[in-house]
Amino acid sequence: MKTNNLFKAILLFTAAFAVGHTGFGQNNDLSEVWVADQGNGTFKNPILYADYSDPDICKVGDDFYMTSSSFNAIPGLPILHSKDLVNWKLIGYALDRQAPFDHFSKPQHGNGVWAPSIRYHNNEFYIYYGDPDFGIYMVKAKKAEGPWEEPVLVQEGKGLIDPCPLWDDNGNAYLVHAFAGSRAGIKSVLVVNKMSPDGTKLLDEGTIVFDGHENHPTIEGPKFYKRNGYYYIFAPAGGVPTGWQTVLRSKNVYGPYEDRIVMDQGNTAINGPHQGGWVELESGESWFAHFQDREAYGRIVHLQPMVWKNDWPVIGEDLDGDGKGQPVMIYKKPNVGKSYPKQTPPDTDEFSGNRLGVQWQWHANPKAGWAFPNAAAGKLRLYTDQLPEDAKSLWGAPNLLLQKFPALEFAATTKLTFNPNEELENEKTGLLVMGEDYAHISLVSKKDGLYIAFTTANDVRHGNEEKQEIITKLKDNEVYFKVEVREGARCQFSYSENGKKFKAVGGEFTAVPGRWIGAKVGIFAVRQDKINDSGYADYDWFRVTPLK
Repeated sequence: MKTNNLFKAILLFTAAFAVGHTGFGQNNDLSEVWVADQGNGTFKNPILYADYSDPDICKVGDDFYMTSSSFNAIPGLPILHSKDLVNWKLIGYALDRQAPFDHFSKPQHGNGVWAPSIRYHNNEFYIYYGDPDFGIYMVKAKKAEGPWEEPVLVQEGKGLIDPCPLWDDNGNAYLVHAFAGSRAGIKSVLVVNKMSPDGTKLLDEGTIVFDGHENHPTIEGPKFYKRNGYYYIFAPAGGVPTGWQTVLRSKNVYGPYEDRIVMDQGNTAINGPHQGGWVELESGESWFAHFQDREAYGRIVHLQPMVWKNDWPVIGEDLDGDGKGQPVMIYKKPNVGKSYPKQTPPDTDEFSGNRLGVQWQWHANPKAGWAFPNAAAGKLRLYTDQLPEDAKSLWGAPNLLLQKFPALEFAATTKLTFNPNEELENEKTGLLVMGEDYAHISLVSKKDGLYIAFTTANDVRHGNEEKQEIITKLKDNEVYFKVEVREGARCQFSYSENGKKFKAVGGEFTAVPGRWIGAKVGIFAVRQDKINDSGYADYDWFRVTPLK
């Protein structure tokens, strides 16, 4: 997976106009719609009300780092940083582009980066992830902020997913992984391979160390640890929305492994609490970060206290003392020795910098010409890009600039000015809520001017087309668009010509997930025709605020 110097130069050039992987956030203000830190020594779950699916964490000195699945979204492999496990800042990404580059130049919904693990070894950060169609990859960096090296294909193969390394104290290295039944033809088993100490390749065919078919169906997402002479594999089972957290332990790396359920939903509303990572603090406390599937909101991240009893972990609150916990909703913050300021990943973007805010991702590998942040003007310019010839809807568009839903309820408002190419019709730009069903409010160019349109599309993964309703003709080329998202992911779109009085359009639209991801909100600019000089839209800002 080497690239020549010319291609590297091209990647660096295009990255300047795309979302990069380090230090590119332009708005450091605290989110107005979700803050987990309650300011009184406690926190509320989720710590991240956003789709950071399959989270894993590691501790380096006094710092904590998290990564998560990113599937086909680029940049990929988000890197978050915290000092107290409650307040998290999105500091960048480990992947600027996803390999193979040509394959991921088109949306590959649900493919790409699955369930990564992050570790710190020999003064370097390592992230392992499985691409279900190509194999197990590893990326590493001296600093979490980057730069991250190019991905190394550790093991080629289909259906190899959810890898996690373990560097043993005897100098040996191992890697545990699961299988995606859709590609491998097998699932619900975990395999341990011996790995080269430098972490770049597997040295054997692997040994099945656990078969979950009988008591832990769909066991996957393993995380590898060693403590008090035991090897531990933390692994979710029972399915994403309904499952539990299993822990395996053995004195031998290849087993046999004992199994125990250490957390499930219990009497709470937190369905399927599982898949995450464990860290231990200097204070002796242990904590476990995991996800909960909230459908359109994605797989949001919770933090649970964890204790050890007879060399078994117990996660959450164990009310009856049976060794199996249930999730907490409000709890005292981790004891890290001091207090730190509140932090959240960004959502609002004033487009005041020369790089896109770190919250934004494309639906495929970006190319130069899609987006040009302009700090001097305080705007983001999106050029319309031609839809792929085989695209029946925006499901096939790679140049959707989107971010995760940031809370249960919120409003997203943007101001834009549209300058279409006068020789074309049906150039389009606007505000989008994207999933396997989607809706957007947009400006559409016609020969006699610009029109506001409301568009919906259902089950686009199976090829369904859009339904567009023309609302009104715009007096000039400036407009404000808004979407209000209420509990249950119920979305109401509206527009304003003065930024004060908004008029609702269409009916209430209920957002749904994308392929293995939550719904997203953002902006886009597309056209049907090929031309050598496309139109463009200037976006003044994108603001996420509480509902009024």
